[in-house]
Amino acid sequence: MLEFEVLARDPARPEGAYLGSLARRGRLRLNHGFVQTPIFMPVGTYGTVKGVMPQSLHDMGAQIILGNTFHLWMRPGLDVMEKFGGLHQFEKWDKPILTDSGGFQVWSLGQMRKISEEGVRFSSPVNGDKLFLTPEVSMQIQTVLNSDIVMQFDECTPYLSVESATKGQITTEREARLSMELSLRWAARCKTEFARLANPNALFGIVQGGMFEHLREESLAGLEALDFPGIAVGGLSVGEPKDHMMRILEHIAPRLPQHKPRYLMGVGTPEDLIAGVQNGIDMFDCVMPTRNARNGTLFSRYGDLKIRNARHKSDAQPLDTSCTCYACAGSSGVSWDDGGREGFSRAYLHHLDRCGEMLGPMLASIHNLHYYLHLMQQVRDALEAGRFGAFVAQFHADRARGV
Repeated sequence: MLEFEVLARDPARPEGAYLGSLARRGRLRLNHGFVQTPIFMPVGTYGTVKGVMPQSLHDMGAQIILGNTFHLWMRPGLDVMEKFGGLHQFEKWDKPILTDSGGFQVWSLGQMRKISEEGVRFSSPVNGDKLFLTPEVSMQIQTVLNSDIVMQFDECTPYLSVESATKGQITTEREARLSMELSLRWAARCKTEFARLANPNALFGIVQGGMFEHLREESLAGLEALDFPGIAVGGLSVGEPKDHMMRILEHIAPRLPQHKPRYLMGVGTPEDLIAGVQNGIDMFDCVMPTRNARNGTLFSRYGDLKIRNARHKSDAQPLDTSCTCYACAGSSGVSWDDGGREGFSRAYLHHLDRCGEMLGPMLASIHNLHYYLHLMQQVRDALEAGRFGAFVAQFHADRARGV
């Protein structure tokens, strides 16, 4: 089941620095509950958002999380998933879940996999078993997982730099076309198998086509003919320069169906999320908040902070004085700026990181995810109040100020 409605849009501004956008505020109804959009979805690859307790996800306002079809197929396997009736009961998450199709993970195997019309043959990175992942198998796995949003099995068109052209490593237009057309044929097979399985959830199609606008348009037209209830944009943030990513996003996003949820896969920084919202995107995911947290990089209202830097050794401030997450405000939920003093200091987090204590990346992950989720809440509030333009201007000014 999927129901989607647009509740508010960014009003156009005929003059001034900000000229309006395609930003919109919506609500998505799925089998395990409602999702308010625009939304960021924390990534839980193996059935857990790394280093974050499920209760913490609830407390910070997570509405939907991701699971990874490929990795859950490898471990613990479908027999275990079937015993628990799917991923929700297995990981004790009672809100919606989206699972990817496994296409990106297969793509990342590089020379270890062989792609054909039928699917992808590869050796299991866990035990070396010979495996064959097809559109049909992907749909079967995701049906067992019982995810609220199922992604079609696709081939992620790679981006290789122009500098690699002399080595024959650049993705040509012909190669991008063949990949995109294969993904379209796989999309049709996914839809057929999804229907055969009588999966009660929602299946999204994925726009591919590399860095070529006309191929993106052809991909979208093919997906629209298949009438998926939601559309994702894939194959971005896979190594291409930021200006190329934005060029493709700004071209294809306005062409996505107005009445369906739009999902930008694997993107990205706080600035990327705001740009995506401005282009009408409703849903985002990325490993960046948790991965960067584990590597000592924290996002804040006033820019990014490297907790490993020596200047934080005796700093009594929290990571972000305006933040109300557990790392910054403790159990009080009151920010430093508003008089709260219960959170953890930068000095303490610096100490944890230097000592390799696991609490360090746990607190950092809570903070980064809270920042992303709160940013999306601010976006939704601004759209409801008709002041999105002013919010975007303040967001960029604050981020540029620095910590």
